[in-house]
Amino acid sequence: MSNVETRPEQVVCTAGGLPGPNCDQQGRSPVEIITSREVPLGGPRAMKVRRTLPQRQRSLIGPWCFVDHYGPADVSVTGGMDVAPHPHTGLATVSWLFEGAIQHIDSGGNAGLVLPGEVNLMTAGAGICHSEVSTEDTTTLHGVQLWLALPDSSRHQPEREFEHYEPEPVDFDGGQLLVFLGEVWGTASPVRTHSPLLGAEIRLDPGASIDLPVDPAFEHGVLVDSGDITLENVELPVAAIGYTGVGVDELRIANRGDEPGRVILLGGEPFPEDIVMWWNFVGRTHEEIARYREEWQAEGDRFGVVDGYVGKGGPGQNADGMGRLPAPRLPDVTIKARKNPPPQVQGGPEA
Repeated sequence: MSNVETRPEQVVCTAGGLPGPNCDQQGRSPVEIITSREVPLGGPRAMKVRRTLPQRQRSLIGPWCFVDHYGPADVSVTGGMDVAPHPHTGLATVSWLFEGAIQHIDSGGNAGLVLPGEVNLMTAGAGICHSEVSTEDTTTLHGVQLWLALPDSSRHQPEREFEHYEPEPVDFDGGQLLVFLGEVWGTASPVRTHSPLLGAEIRLDPGASIDLPVDPAFEHGVLVDSGDITLENVELPVAAIGYTGVGVDELRIANRGDEPGRVILLGGEPFPEDIVMWWNFVGRTHEEIARYREEWQAEGDRFGVVDGYVGKGGPGQNADGMGRLPAPRLPDVTIKARKNPPPQVQGGPEA
């Protein structure tokens, strides 16, 4: 998925969590609440997405640097997803759907459908471009789009990787666990990643809870899709992330409502490198970002070409008549590295 904001914000992150409501946290880990903001996915007819990362409060959870949550959206009203070919550098995209289907095509020669319960991971390395279009038979679109920052050791690799995996649901008393990246609770994904991390969907029946053992070397975020969800006995709004820092070896996640609940659990070792992130590029310096932008605008060889893109406007065009997304204008100031707060809760309810 592309960041299609025409004036993408350059964020300098500072500490400062949002306090949650009063709750019984005796003996539990503190929680920082990261709320979302709504942004358009494309032109004036585009569907809206709720973005929790990045923002000023916190820009990374492990290597996870971008979290969009969308739907359930009525495609007849929103027009669905129609993201024309656009570039990426220094990151991997992770697509995970709850409902609907998306046609993915990239310049690495990969084409396929993103379907509910099946993860698609595309690693850009030094550069890639791709398109994403919801299928004609999709009536409701609902899911998350996530990015992973690549470490310096692999961000310049020439290979454009693509992996697809359908995890088997693991039943527990009151719900199901689907591990699409990494390992938790004895369940592992075979998908290769470039940093120690975790990505999983947790489904909770009404009134159910789980005390989930986790790696204390990881920081974790719980994104709420549905349900009356609490993390460590702290209430989390829908579309918000509840964040816990390193040193936590168990997460208590509960659904106190009368309807089924669902969350996405993200985690990873704190990312040791400062990143410069602007539009669809992840780099280390302003000069790198400016070079990536220039090469994309010049249709250079770094990103390759998407063959077979069919948008809502017909073959080779999206609904706004574009065959590829142009890069926004660079800001008039030097883009600086994102300084993420330490991997501990900033603010939040008192224990």
